[in-house]
Amino acid sequence: MGGIAVIAKAAGHRVTGCDANVYPPMSTQLEAQGIELTLGYGADQVGLNPDVWMVGNVVSRGNPLMESILNRGDRYASGPQWLAENTLLGRRVLAVAGTHGKTTTSSMLAWILEDAGLVPGFLIGGVPINFGVSARLGTRADFVIEADEYDTAFFDKRSKMIHYRPRLAVLNNIEFDHADIFHDLAAIETQFHHFVRTIPGSGKLIVNGADPVIDRVLARGCWSAVERFGVVDGWNASVVGRGSFEVFNQGTPMGPLRLELHGEHNLRNALAAIAAAQAAGVDPKQAIQTLARFKGVRRRMELRGTAAGVAVWDDFAHHPTAIATTVSGLRDQVGKARILAVLEPRSSTMKAGLMKDRLPASLEQADRIFCFSANLGWDAAAALAPLGDRARIESDLERLVGVIVAEAQPGDQVLVMSNGGFGGIHERLLASLSIRAGLATGA
Repeated sequence: MGGIAVIAKAAGHRVTGCDANVYPPMSTQLEAQGIELTLGYGADQVGLNPDVWMVGNVVSRGNPLMESILNRGDRYASGPQWLAENTLLGRRVLAVAGTHGKTTTSSMLAWILEDAGLVPGFLIGGVPINFGVSARLGTRADFVIEADEYDTAFFDKRSKMIHYRPRLAVLNNIEFDHADIFHDLAAIETQFHHFVRTIPGSGKLIVNGADPVIDRVLARGCWSAVERFGVVDGWNASVVGRGSFEVFNQGTPMGPLRLELHGEHNLRNALAAIAAAQAAGVDPKQAIQTLARFKGVRRRMELRGTAAGVAVWDDFAHHPTAIATTVSGLRDQVGKARILAVLEPRSSTMKAGLMKDRLPASLEQADRIFCFSANLGWDAAAALAPLGDRARIESDLERLVGVIVAEAQPGDQVLVMSNGGFGGIHERLLASLSIRAGLATGA
């Protein structure tokens, strides 16, 4: 919603917004764009009398402002609906969908198109470091969008991605997630099937060829050309050295790829972006060279700082698959250095405990594990018991910071994983580590 606000302002509208809890990087982005933000959902905000209210999917019936909007008969729309009707109509939409990797892949694709001079618009669920903003209106035909399977609004239970009607779509992977709105994986597959139905016959699908769930979705009906990555008969890569790969398309060498990002998942993201860029008219060799200058996305393996010789990393991982790939990617990068994984199970799916049994395996490559257990409906200590004394559970944030700082040693890598603000734990850790270092030196 913050990204849509940025796009609407760039299109010439006056934009204001309200939310219960806004944290960086979105809060700072809105401030930089001059977008007025009100804390809370007071009914008195109807006095703004806007032309249209854009309603995010966190707003539900009973929300005081929403109730006033309904009682007044004001015009309202979901963010995806407004975007589709006012920004995407008539443009070539390139959508990136899937359970994992959407933000990084769409950021890579937008950067490749930018470097090729296509000046795309984009709406991404994170802040690509190469751009510094999560959204841009753009001045040309192309528009890259992160296509989320989460529902649209309290009055529209279709997935947001159904609204975007792309000509080109990437399907990274499909797993069970969002247990608050989907009963099972089959329900999610149905939404992806509906998404595939919106892609024209003259369009194209770029899909993970190694994902059997995607195969099931396509078997239900596909009317567009399909190109695959991650398989020998499609786009794939062989490892040459650390961070270095040779890219192939159906056995044909396409060039050497150098990535600053680590982990197999980011290599797959890169292959998907290269394939999608080629479908958009960019030479793959140029796309490969461009990705060597891709700096990543804020909150996706972002180094927040180093204090007392301890590095503090921030990542958005909140699903066991994403947690495992994130820890594995950091392990590839830091070798034998100790990894202190700090986890906040914050998403609705994780809070419900539906994937708690998968957490020990996802954290196996970490040396120490710290889990923040506040507001959980399940026993975190019991769930992480297979990790033995490597795991520690804390329900108080200040105490959690204290035990991590006491444990951390020079050379350690503290990996914080949460899809929320986590109480500003990154800054707290760095500040406490700095104080400890100062006391040790008498500074």
